[in-house]
Amino acid sequence: MVDRVVERTDGTTSERVTETASAPGGTTVVERRGSGAGLLIGLAVLILVVVGALYLINQNNRENVKTDAITSAAKDVGGAAKDVGGAAKDAAKKVE
Repeated sequence: MVDRVVERTDGTTSERVTETASAPGGTTVVERRGSGAGLLIGLAVLILVVVGALYLINQNNRENVKTDAITSAAKDVGGAAKDVGGAAKDAAKKVE
């Protein structure tokens, strides 16, 4: 037998207190329930961290590709300079 039930809510948490006096000394049961907003905020933060990590990894990969392209171009320029130097030496020998 329930003697008294009190329900309260503050918009975020709901609380229900049930008091029973049929047993000697009585029994009080308190139930609290949250709205789950903390879980949603935690999930949103986790998603933001994953997206940020993926962005940083992708940015690092782009930097590596750019560095490789510049290194390759520098090697090609160095090879072309050697060819021009060799051609200049050959032309100098023919002029003599």
